[in-house]
Amino acid sequence: MTKETVFEQLKEIFSAVKPKADLSGITMESNLLTDVGVDSLSLLLMTLSIESKFNVRIASDARFDSVSDVVDYIYERVPKQSE
Repeated sequence: MTKETVFEQLKEIFSAVKPKADLSGITMESNLLTDVGVDSLSLLLMTLSIESKFNVRIASDARFDSVSDVVDYIYERVPKQSE
């Protein structure tokens, strides 16, 4: 799995968690709070969705400011498959 794949799947999660938000301009540099509109409830839903979709555990002390923070966190923890 590539970081781009993680990013595309993460955008799907954002869309499911924030269905009314315009997320068409989301990039890796987007800020979760100001650009994606993540609040405490959507953060919880996003966390649960990420853990389920990627089969990773997000530590309770994990801190994310940007989309790339989340992508990197997931990418580092997803089991790598040999090609």
